[in-house]
Amino acid sequence: MPVYTRKSRLSKAKRLRLLEHFVAGTTARAAAELVDVNRNTVNRFYFALRTIIAEEMEKAAPLHGEVEVDESYFGGRRKGKRGRGAAGKVPVFGLLKRGGRVYTLPIPNAKAKTLMPIIESRVVPDSIVYTDSFAGYNILDVSSFHHRRIDHGKAFAEGEENKRHINGIENFLESSKTASTQIQRHPAQALLPLPQRMRMALQRRKPQRALPPAVRVGQEGGVA
Repeated sequence: MPVYTRKSRLSKAKRLRLLEHFVAGTTARAAAELVDVNRNTVNRFYFALRTIIAEEMEKAAPLHGEVEVDESYFGGRRKGKRGRGAAGKVPVFGLLKRGGRVYTLPIPNAKAKTLMPIIESRVVPDSIVYTDSFAGYNILDVSSFHHRRIDHGKAFAEGEENKRHINGIENFLESSKTASTQIQRHPAQALLPLPQRMRMALQRRKPQRALPPAVRVGQEGGVA
């Protein structure tokens, strides 16, 4: 963690515990209480980790083979239009290689002139790109990719058509959106990826019980 630890006064044990909480999805508020450090310190530590992850994502090789792409809109529930074009929300574009990595980034809009340069830079030419029927993807029909359009109103049962879906990237974006919304509404629910019984411990103001035994803090400040 060179971005943060170079000037950090945190002990190695506390840095490792914060890293565990970051991976588990613990909020900065709960992690600060669990590790006994200032919340702003946790915020800086988490930000450094996210910076490293973003930098590594940019260095990663382009996706290839069968790639699913889709956009989603983050920002909680609001009155008015939902989905594409919803006001007050941040559009996020996602690309998923089937059986492999995911690449996501916020975008200013979902127009073809915004989406196409991202696809061209993150996907190897001659790959198969699966999309829904949104008009912004029409340009893929005359590109260096093999475009497979999904008709959500039609069910494919067998053969080659059975591959025509974007379930992977849709599920990834929806799960990310749900987790983000729940954490913003209920900061105490710090371990969303973990079983419900662990999250309930946080709601009862007993964050130590929210962690599985393997990562609970020991009596002497180490990892039990």
